[in-house]
Amino acid sequence: MSTVVLPEPTAQKLSSLDPALDLWAEIDRLRREKNAVILAHYYQDPEIQDLADFVGDSLDLSRAAAATDADMIVFCGVRFMAEVAKILSPGKKVVLPDAEAGCSLEEACPPDAFAAFRAEHPDHVAITYINCSAGVKAHSDIIVTSSNAEYIINQIPKDKPILFAPDRHLGGWLAQKTGRDMLLWDGVCIVHDQFSERELIKLKSQHPNAPIAAHPECHGGILQHADHVGSTRSILDYVVNGPEQEFIIATEQHIMHEMQKQAPQKTFIAAPGNDGSCNCANCPFMEMNTLEKLYLSMINESPRIEMPEDLRIRALGSLEKMLEMSPPVARAPQAAE
Repeated sequence: MSTVVLPEPTAQKLSSLDPALDLWAEIDRLRREKNAVILAHYYQDPEIQDLADFVGDSLDLSRAAAATDADMIVFCGVRFMAEVAKILSPGKKVVLPDAEAGCSLEEACPPDAFAAFRAEHPDHVAITYINCSAGVKAHSDIIVTSSNAEYIINQIPKDKPILFAPDRHLGGWLAQKTGRDMLLWDGVCIVHDQFSERELIKLKSQHPNAPIAAHPECHGGILQHADHVGSTRSILDYVVNGPEQEFIIATEQHIMHEMQKQAPQKTFIAAPGNDGSCNCANCPFMEMNTLEKLYLSMINESPRIEMPEDLRIRALGSLEKMLEMSPPVARAPQAAE
């Protein structure tokens, strides 16, 4: 198992911070002094996105950081993302602002339970969504992202049964797209699972000319109404480049900060939950990261991701298999915004 090394008892704490501290200036100073690169996922708060060196999807961020000469990677995202950064950059320190910033998909698929499940189906190829722990990656054959999963699955021989984990909604969508009968692990993203089909239909009636863009982690009730289904990056490209001036967004709503930056003339509306509000579109794990915690993680060089080398190598194998099977354009690291 990977380990999150927590700050020492003598480390600087939130309670000791001077409220007058210029956090932006201090973070910039530490970035230079410690030769650090700051990564921010699209689902982070706008203030963190705006100061990051790279903003993007989780795998693109880790690959972009690996291509730098930075000594420290500060990953403003969730724990499995920081693990991937460590897997790809074993010689760099990898810290994250909050050690408790997990993921409901990761938590739904413990490595021991997944290993036992695999043992029950030894004839299946294990294709696993990147939103999982390093331990699960180590027990997987191929890791996929929401952008390359369909392409990779279509390369698996038709007579080879597939086990897909941990997101049953993404797995179900992929089974429909590829025509494959897949054995699905029963996990969901707590953000994308809470969007309401009933309330989405109501919202669409109020904005009939607004296309719906949805992430495939959404349940089928949402996806069947979507005009575009794709990864976070795919959704971003779709709404920025599309001719329409108004869009309904069925994914974590902090992506709309980047949408608004790239297409300020357009309107983006968060898909609703059961109460008709967009409250469900906030990831509580992503929101654990703050500027204050980001600053402290750089000062203290922790919480820090560490993992045994044998675990890293096994997890790296399934990631490398993904890159080998990805479309050629996706094999080279892409600079994030």
